[in-house]
Amino acid sequence: MAVSRADTSVLGRWWWTVDRQTLGAVGLLIGFGYILILASSPSVAERIGDARDALVLKQVFFLAIGGAVMIGISLLSPRDIRRVALAGGIVAMLLTAATLVIGVEILGARRWIALPGFAVQPSEFLKPCFAVVTAWLLAEHRRAPRFPGAWIAGGIFLLIVLLLKEQPDVGMTAVITAVFFVQLFVDGLNLFLAGIGVLMMVGGAIGSYLMFAHVRARVEEFLHPHGPHTYQVTMALEAFGNGGLWGRGPGEGRIKDILPDAHADFVFAVAGEEFGLVICAVIIGVFAFIVLRGLLRLLHEPDPFTVLACTGLLVGFGLQAFVNMASSLELIPTKGMTLPFISYGGSSVIAVALGIGMLLALTRRRARGDLP
Repeated sequence: MAVSRADTSVLGRWWWTVDRQTLGAVGLLIGFGYILILASSPSVAERIGDARDALVLKQVFFLAIGGAVMIGISLLSPRDIRRVALAGGIVAMLLTAATLVIGVEILGARRWIALPGFAVQPSEFLKPCFAVVTAWLLAEHRRAPRFPGAWIAGGIFLLIVLLLKEQPDVGMTAVITAVFFVQLFVDGLNLFLAGIGVLMMVGGAIGSYLMFAHVRARVEEFLHPHGPHTYQVTMALEAFGNGGLWGRGPGEGRIKDILPDAHADFVFAVAGEEFGLVICAVIIGVFAFIVLRGLLRLLHEPDPFTVLACTGLLVGFGLQAFVNMASSLELIPTKGMTLPFISYGGSSVIAVALGIGMLLALTRRRARGDLP
Protein backbone atom coordinates (compact mmCIF):
# COMPACT_ATOMS: atom_id res chain seq x y z
CA MET A 1 0.00 0.00 0.00
CA ALA A 2 1.66 3.21 -1.21
CA VAL A 3 0.75 5.98 1.20
CA SER A 4 2.92 9.08 1.56
CA ARG A 5 4.03 10.14 5.02
CA ALA A 6 2.88 13.62 4.03
CA ASP A 7 -0.70 12.36 3.64
CA THR A 8 -2.67 13.99 6.48
CA SER A 9 -6.01 12.37 5.67
CA VAL A 10 -7.68 10.11 8.23
CA LEU A 11 -6.56 6.96 6.41
CA GLY A 12 -3.07 8.37 5.81
CA ARG A 13 -2.51 9.13 9.49
CA TRP A 14 -4.02 5.76 10.40
CA TRP A 15 -1.67 3.85 8.07
CA TRP A 16 1.47 5.38 9.54
CA THR A 17 0.39 4.99 13.19
CA VAL A 18 -1.32 1.58 13.26
CA ASP A 19 0.61 -1.61 14.07
CA ARG A 20 0.91 -2.87 10.50
CA GLN A 21 2.58 -6.15 11.49
CA THR A 22 -0.36 -7.15 13.68
CA LEU A 23 -2.73 -5.94 10.97
CA GLY A 24 -0.94 -8.12 8.44
CA ALA A 25 -1.08 -11.15 10.75
CA VAL A 26 -4.82 -10.68 11.18
CA GLY A 27 -5.18 -10.39 7.42
CA LEU A 28 -3.36 -13.71 7.10
CA LEU A 29 -5.84 -15.33 9.51
CA ILE A 30 -8.75 -13.95 7.47
CA GLY A 31 -7.11 -15.44 4.37
CA PHE A 32 -6.92 -18.84 6.09
CA GLY A 33 -10.56 -18.38 7.05
CA TYR A 34 -11.57 -17.94 3.41
CA ILE A 35 -9.58 -20.98 2.30
CA LEU A 36 -10.78 -23.30 5.06
CA ILE A 37 -14.43 -22.29 4.76
CA LEU A 38 -14.20 -23.20 1.06
CA ALA A 39 -12.70 -26.56 2.06
CA SER A 40 -15.06 -27.48 4.90
CA SER A 41 -18.47 -25.86 4.37
CA PRO A 42 -19.88 -27.39 1.15
CA SER A 43 -20.09 -30.90 2.63
CA VAL A 44 -21.66 -29.59 5.83
CA ALA A 45 -24.19 -27.53 3.86
CA GLU A 46 -25.26 -30.59 1.86
CA ARG A 47 -25.73 -32.64 5.05
CA ILE A 48 -28.06 -30.05 6.59
CA GLY A 49 -30.02 -29.56 3.36
CA ASP A 50 -28.68 -26.14 2.31
CA ALA A 51 -27.29 -25.17 -1.06
CA ARG A 52 -23.69 -26.30 -1.43
CA ASP A 53 -22.30 -22.74 -1.37
CA ALA A 54 -24.75 -21.32 1.22
CA LEU A 55 -22.38 -21.42 4.20
CA VAL A 56 -19.47 -20.22 2.08
CA LEU A 57 -21.36 -17.12 0.94
CA LYS A 58 -22.51 -16.37 4.49
CA GLN A 59 -19.00 -16.63 5.89
CA VAL A 60 -17.52 -14.51 3.10
CA PHE A 61 -20.08 -11.86 4.03
CA PHE A 62 -19.27 -12.19 7.76
CA LEU A 63 -15.51 -11.94 7.13
CA ALA A 64 -16.01 -8.87 4.94
CA ILE A 65 -18.14 -7.22 7.63
CA GLY A 66 -15.59 -8.23 10.28
CA GLY A 67 -12.74 -6.69 8.30
CA ALA A 68 -14.68 -3.45 7.88
CA VAL A 69 -15.53 -3.37 11.60
CA MET A 70 -11.88 -3.95 12.53
CA ILE A 71 -10.62 -1.13 10.29
CA GLY A 72 -13.40 1.24 11.32
CA ILE A 73 -12.88 0.69 15.05
CA SER A 74 -9.09 0.99 14.71
CA LEU A 75 -9.56 4.56 13.41
CA LEU A 76 -11.04 5.69 16.73
CA SER A 77 -9.31 7.43 19.63
CA PRO A 78 -8.95 5.75 23.05
CA ARG A 79 -11.73 7.97 24.38
CA ASP A 80 -14.05 6.80 21.61
CA ILE A 81 -13.03 3.19 22.25
CA ARG A 82 -14.19 3.56 25.85
CA ARG A 83 -17.51 4.94 24.67
CA VAL A 84 -18.00 2.16 22.13
CA ALA A 85 -17.11 -0.47 24.74
CA LEU A 86 -19.51 0.98 27.30
CA ALA A 87 -22.41 1.27 24.86
CA GLY A 88 -21.65 -2.12 23.28
CA GLY A 89 -21.30 -3.77 26.69
CA ILE A 90 -24.69 -2.48 27.85
CA VAL A 91 -26.42 -3.62 24.65
CA ALA A 92 -24.67 -7.01 24.73
CA MET A 93 -25.62 -7.55 28.37
CA LEU A 94 -29.28 -6.67 27.72
CA LEU A 95 -29.40 -8.99 24.71
CA THR A 96 -27.65 -11.76 26.68
CA ALA A 97 -30.37 -11.41 29.32
CA ALA A 98 -32.98 -11.47 26.53
CA THR A 99 -31.72 -14.87 25.33
CA LEU A 100 -33.08 -16.34 28.56
CA VAL A 101 -36.58 -15.27 27.46
CA ILE A 102 -36.66 -15.20 23.66
CA GLY A 103 -33.47 -17.11 22.86
CA VAL A 104 -33.22 -20.12 20.59
CA GLU A 105 -32.44 -23.33 22.52
CA ILE A 106 -29.78 -25.53 20.94
CA LEU A 107 -28.53 -28.65 22.74
CA GLY A 108 -30.05 -27.45 26.02
CA ALA A 109 -28.48 -23.97 25.97
CA ARG A 110 -30.11 -20.59 25.23
CA ARG A 111 -27.33 -18.45 23.80
CA TRP A 112 -28.70 -17.21 20.48
CA ILE A 113 -31.31 -14.77 19.23
CA ALA A 114 -32.79 -15.79 15.88
CA LEU A 115 -32.73 -13.25 13.04
CA PRO A 116 -33.70 -13.80 9.39
CA GLY A 117 -31.04 -16.02 7.86
CA PHE A 118 -28.78 -16.38 10.91
CA ALA A 119 -28.62 -16.27 14.71
CA VAL A 120 -26.72 -13.81 16.93
CA GLN A 121 -24.86 -14.81 20.09
CA PRO A 122 -24.77 -11.58 22.14
CA SER A 123 -22.38 -12.96 24.76
CA GLU A 124 -19.60 -13.01 22.13
CA PHE A 125 -19.60 -9.21 22.21
CA LEU A 126 -19.30 -9.14 26.01
CA LYS A 127 -15.67 -10.28 25.86
CA PRO A 128 -14.05 -7.28 24.14
CA CYS A 129 -16.42 -4.72 25.68
CA PHE A 130 -15.94 -6.13 29.19
CA ALA A 131 -12.14 -6.07 28.82
CA VAL A 132 -12.13 -2.37 27.87
CA VAL A 133 -14.74 -1.22 30.41
CA THR A 134 -12.99 -3.11 33.22
CA ALA A 135 -9.64 -1.60 32.21
CA TRP A 136 -11.16 1.89 32.34
CA LEU A 137 -12.66 1.28 35.80
CA LEU A 138 -9.40 -0.13 37.19
CA ALA A 139 -7.35 2.69 35.66
CA GLU A 140 -9.70 5.31 37.13
CA HIS A 141 -9.44 3.62 40.53
CA ARG A 142 -5.65 3.85 40.29
CA ARG A 143 -5.84 7.52 39.29
CA ALA A 144 -8.40 8.40 41.98
CA PRO A 145 -8.27 5.84 44.83
CA ARG A 146 -11.60 7.01 46.24
CA PHE A 147 -13.35 6.00 43.02
CA PRO A 148 -14.69 2.42 43.57
CA GLY A 149 -13.66 1.27 40.10
CA ALA A 150 -12.49 -2.18 41.20
CA TRP A 151 -15.74 -2.83 43.06
CA ILE A 152 -17.86 -1.69 40.11
CA ALA A 153 -15.82 -3.93 37.78
CA GLY A 154 -16.32 -6.84 40.18
CA GLY A 155 -20.07 -6.21 40.23
CA ILE A 156 -20.24 -6.18 36.43
CA PHE A 157 -18.23 -9.41 36.33
CA LEU A 158 -20.58 -11.15 38.77
CA LEU A 159 -23.64 -9.99 36.81
CA ILE A 160 -22.17 -11.38 33.59
CA VAL A 161 -21.33 -14.68 35.30
CA LEU A 162 -24.91 -15.00 36.58
CA LEU A 163 -26.30 -14.36 33.09
CA LEU A 164 -23.94 -16.89 31.50
CA LYS A 165 -24.75 -19.46 34.19
CA GLU A 166 -28.43 -19.31 33.26
CA GLN A 167 -27.79 -19.96 29.57
CA PRO A 168 -25.57 -21.97 30.50
CA ASP A 169 -22.20 -21.13 28.88
CA VAL A 170 -19.34 -22.42 30.99
CA GLY A 171 -16.70 -21.83 28.32
CA MET A 172 -17.54 -18.14 27.91
CA THR A 173 -17.62 -17.78 31.70
CA ALA A 174 -14.13 -19.28 31.93
CA VAL A 175 -12.73 -16.92 29.29
CA ILE A 176 -14.22 -13.79 30.88
CA THR A 177 -13.05 -14.95 34.31
CA ALA A 178 -9.51 -15.42 32.99
CA VAL A 179 -9.57 -11.96 31.36
CA PHE A 180 -10.73 -10.29 34.59
CA PHE A 181 -8.23 -12.17 36.77
CA VAL A 182 -5.27 -11.32 34.52
CA GLN A 183 -6.31 -7.67 34.44
CA LEU A 184 -6.50 -7.58 38.24
CA PHE A 185 -3.09 -9.24 38.46
CA VAL A 186 -1.52 -6.76 36.03
CA ASP A 187 -3.18 -3.93 37.96
CA GLY A 188 -1.25 -4.95 41.07
CA LEU A 189 -3.23 -7.67 42.84
CA ASN A 190 -1.01 -8.99 45.61
CA LEU A 191 0.11 -12.60 45.56
CA PHE A 192 -2.05 -13.64 48.53
CA LEU A 193 -5.24 -12.43 46.83
CA ALA A 194 -4.02 -13.86 43.54
CA GLY A 195 -3.67 -17.24 45.23
CA ILE A 196 -7.18 -16.95 46.62
CA GLY A 197 -8.38 -16.08 43.11
CA VAL A 198 -6.74 -19.19 41.66
CA LEU A 199 -8.37 -21.34 44.37
CA MET A 200 -11.74 -19.76 43.61
CA MET A 201 -11.35 -20.54 39.90
CA VAL A 202 -10.47 -24.14 40.75
CA GLY A 203 -13.54 -24.24 42.97
CA GLY A 204 -15.62 -22.81 40.14
CA ALA A 205 -14.36 -25.52 37.79
CA ILE A 206 -15.25 -28.23 40.30
CA GLY A 207 -18.65 -26.61 40.89
CA SER A 208 -19.33 -26.58 37.13
CA TYR A 209 -18.46 -30.27 36.97
CA LEU A 210 -20.91 -31.05 39.76
CA MET A 211 -23.65 -28.62 38.67
CA PHE A 212 -23.86 -29.04 34.90
CA ALA A 213 -24.50 -32.45 33.38
CA HIS A 214 -22.99 -31.53 29.99
CA VAL A 215 -19.74 -30.39 31.64
CA ARG A 216 -19.56 -33.58 33.67
CA ALA A 217 -20.24 -35.68 30.55
CA ARG A 218 -17.46 -34.01 28.54
CA VAL A 219 -14.92 -34.32 31.35
CA GLU A 220 -15.82 -37.99 31.79
CA GLU A 221 -15.52 -38.57 28.05
CA PHE A 222 -12.11 -36.88 28.10
CA LEU A 223 -10.87 -39.02 31.01
CA HIS A 224 -12.61 -42.22 29.88
CA PRO A 225 -13.13 -41.95 26.11
CA HIS A 226 -16.64 -42.85 24.97
CA GLY A 227 -19.71 -41.13 23.55
CA PRO A 228 -20.43 -38.74 20.62
CA HIS A 229 -17.91 -36.04 21.55
CA THR A 230 -15.16 -38.64 21.80
CA TYR A 231 -16.11 -39.81 18.31
CA GLN A 232 -15.59 -36.31 16.91
CA VAL A 233 -12.24 -35.90 18.63
CA THR A 234 -11.14 -39.38 17.50
CA MET A 235 -12.00 -38.50 13.90
CA ALA A 236 -10.17 -35.17 14.28
CA LEU A 237 -7.01 -36.90 15.52
CA GLU A 238 -7.27 -39.34 12.63
CA ALA A 239 -7.47 -36.37 10.26
CA PHE A 240 -4.24 -34.92 11.65
CA GLY A 241 -2.61 -38.31 11.16
CA ASN A 242 -3.89 -38.59 7.59
CA GLY A 243 -2.59 -35.13 6.77
CA GLY A 244 0.95 -35.82 7.86
CA LEU A 245 3.54 -33.14 7.21
CA TRP A 246 2.24 -31.58 4.00
CA GLY A 247 -1.42 -32.66 3.93
CA ARG A 248 -3.49 -34.65 1.45
CA GLY A 249 -4.16 -31.58 -0.68
CA PRO A 250 -6.97 -29.03 -1.01
CA GLY A 251 -10.35 -30.77 -1.24
CA GLU A 252 -8.88 -34.23 -0.63
CA GLY A 253 -9.76 -34.57 3.04
CA ARG A 254 -12.61 -36.75 4.28
CA ILE A 255 -13.09 -35.43 7.82
CA LYS A 256 -15.41 -32.70 6.50
CA ASP A 257 -17.72 -35.41 5.11
CA ILE A 258 -18.06 -37.03 8.54
CA LEU A 259 -18.02 -34.43 11.29
CA PRO A 260 -21.05 -32.16 11.75
CA ASP A 261 -18.82 -29.40 13.18
CA ALA A 262 -16.05 -29.63 10.58
CA HIS A 263 -16.64 -26.01 9.55
CA ALA A 264 -16.75 -24.67 13.12
CA ASP A 265 -15.33 -26.35 16.21
CA PHE A 266 -13.13 -28.78 14.24
CA VAL A 267 -11.99 -26.60 11.35
CA PHE A 268 -8.42 -26.95 12.63
CA ALA A 269 -8.67 -30.70 11.93
CA VAL A 270 -9.69 -29.92 8.34
CA ALA A 271 -6.59 -27.74 8.05
CA GLY A 272 -4.46 -30.56 9.43
CA GLU A 273 -5.79 -33.16 7.02
CA GLU A 274 -5.78 -31.13 3.82
CA PHE A 275 -2.79 -28.84 4.41
CA GLY A 276 -0.71 -30.78 6.92
CA LEU A 277 1.38 -30.07 10.00
CA VAL A 278 3.27 -27.23 8.33
CA ILE A 279 0.18 -25.07 7.79
CA CYS A 280 -1.15 -25.94 11.26
CA ALA A 281 2.15 -24.75 12.72
CA VAL A 282 1.89 -21.55 10.66
CA ILE A 283 -1.64 -20.91 12.01
CA ILE A 284 -0.46 -21.48 15.59
CA GLY A 285 2.51 -19.22 14.93
CA VAL A 286 0.30 -16.40 13.64
CA PHE A 287 -1.90 -16.52 16.74
CA ALA A 288 1.18 -16.60 18.97
CA PHE A 289 2.73 -13.69 17.06
CA ILE A 290 -0.35 -11.49 17.55
CA VAL A 291 -0.55 -12.21 21.29
CA LEU A 292 3.17 -11.99 22.06
CA ARG A 293 3.75 -8.90 19.92
CA GLY A 294 0.84 -7.17 21.60
CA LEU A 295 2.08 -8.00 25.10
CA LEU A 296 5.66 -6.97 24.31
CA ARG A 297 4.51 -3.60 22.95
CA LEU A 298 2.75 -2.98 26.28
CA LEU A 299 6.06 -3.17 28.17
CA HIS A 300 6.81 0.41 27.08
CA GLU A 301 3.24 1.74 27.36
CA PRO A 302 2.86 4.39 30.12
CA ASP A 303 -0.96 4.59 30.11
CA PRO A 304 -2.52 2.12 32.64
CA PHE A 305 -5.82 2.02 30.75
CA THR A 306 -4.14 0.98 27.51
CA VAL A 307 -2.06 -1.68 29.28
CA LEU A 308 -5.06 -3.20 31.07
CA ALA A 309 -7.42 -3.02 28.10
CA CYS A 310 -4.96 -4.52 25.61
CA THR A 311 -3.95 -7.23 28.09
CA GLY A 312 -7.59 -8.25 28.50
CA LEU A 313 -8.23 -8.20 24.74
CA LEU A 314 -5.12 -10.30 24.02
CA VAL A 315 -5.87 -12.83 26.77
CA GLY A 316 -9.42 -13.31 25.49
CA PHE A 317 -8.23 -13.66 21.88
CA GLY A 318 -5.38 -16.04 22.66
CA LEU A 319 -7.38 -18.19 25.08
CA GLN A 320 -10.21 -18.62 22.57
CA ALA A 321 -7.74 -19.82 19.93
CA PHE A 322 -6.02 -22.14 22.41
CA VAL A 323 -9.29 -23.75 23.55
CA ASN A 324 -10.39 -24.48 19.99
CA MET A 325 -7.09 -25.98 18.85
CA ALA A 326 -6.46 -27.87 22.09
CA SER A 327 -9.96 -29.40 21.91
CA SER A 328 -9.28 -30.64 18.38
CA LEU A 329 -6.02 -32.22 19.55
CA GLU A 330 -7.67 -33.80 22.64
CA LEU A 331 -5.44 -31.85 25.00
CA ILE A 332 -8.49 -30.62 26.95
CA PRO A 333 -12.16 -31.67 27.10
CA THR A 334 -14.12 -30.59 24.04
CA LYS A 335 -15.67 -27.12 24.16
CA GLY A 336 -17.73 -25.46 21.46
CA MET A 337 -15.53 -22.40 20.88
CA THR A 338 -14.65 -21.02 17.47
CA LEU A 339 -11.16 -20.46 16.07
CA PRO A 340 -10.92 -16.66 15.59
CA PHE A 341 -11.40 -15.52 11.97
CA ILE A 342 -11.18 -19.14 10.73
CA SER A 343 -14.20 -21.05 12.08
CA TYR A 344 -17.67 -20.45 10.65
CA GLY A 345 -19.82 -18.08 12.70
CA GLY A 346 -20.99 -14.52 12.20
CA SER A 347 -21.20 -13.42 15.84
CA SER A 348 -17.74 -14.78 16.59
CA VAL A 349 -16.08 -13.20 13.55
CA ILE A 350 -17.56 -9.75 14.13
CA ALA A 351 -16.95 -9.83 17.90
CA VAL A 352 -13.32 -10.88 17.43
CA ALA A 353 -12.92 -8.18 14.76
CA LEU A 354 -14.33 -5.65 17.23
CA GLY A 355 -11.75 -6.72 19.83
CA ILE A 356 -8.83 -6.61 17.39
CA GLY A 357 -10.00 -3.21 16.13
CA MET A 358 -9.96 -1.95 19.72
CA LEU A 359 -6.46 -3.38 20.18
CA LEU A 360 -5.18 -1.67 17.02
CA ALA A 361 -6.79 1.62 18.02
CA LEU A 362 -5.29 1.59 21.52
CA THR A 363 -1.78 0.66 20.34
CA ARG A 364 -1.51 3.25 17.56
CA ARG A 365 1.42 5.64 17.88
CA ARG A 366 0.18 9.03 19.01
CA ALA A 367 1.85 12.38 19.30
CA ARG A 368 2.28 13.88 22.75
CA GLY A 369 -0.79 15.87 23.65
CA ASP A 370 -3.28 13.66 21.80
CA LEU A 371 -6.45 12.84 23.73
CA PRO A 372 -6.05 9.63 25.76
